[in-house]
Amino acid sequence: MSHRVYLALGTNLGDRLANLRAAVHAMPPTVQPLAASRVYETPPWGYLDQPAFLNQVIRVQTELEPQDLLAWLKRLETDLGRQPGMRYGPRLIDLDILLYDDLQLESPTLTIPHPRLGERAFVLVPLADLAPDLQPAGMDRTIGEMLAHLDRTGIQPYGVDSNHFDPE
Repeated sequence: MSHRVYLALGTNLGDRLANLRAAVHAMPPTVQPLAASRVYETPPWGYLDQPAFLNQVIRVQTELEPQDLLAWLKRLETDLGRQPGMRYGPRLIDLDILLYDDLQLESPTLTIPHPRLGERAFVLVPLADLAPDLQPAGMDRTIGEMLAHLDRTGIQPYGVDSNHFDPE
């Protein structure tokens, strides 16, 4: 069975745009990108003494179950050059599962929807490019409504709109 998933991508080391592109291009055939938000440059969150991030959200399709998808994404991060580091610190690539169909899941290793989804403008801004009217499972507001309550200071589109694609 095919599942529709929203993934967050982030990077603040090296050639940031190339890092995002490499991650998206490395996904097929296991994970098939369907649509991507614009790329946004965003200030660091959590640990502030680090370079700005590029963030993007992609909608994908996969046959993988949630835990298998998480393991696959962590392997992909390693394959792309991510090194272990401090929590919320600089990273070459970060891939997170935001939403997975209409699933609500809480396990020791994975929570869906992402547990801090509604707190992070750097995720909600690109997610709103793709699904502003989507109301995640177990939440009482849409993506757009959640975003309306957050400070978007410092979040700017990066580069040209050619980074945005929607093959559907």
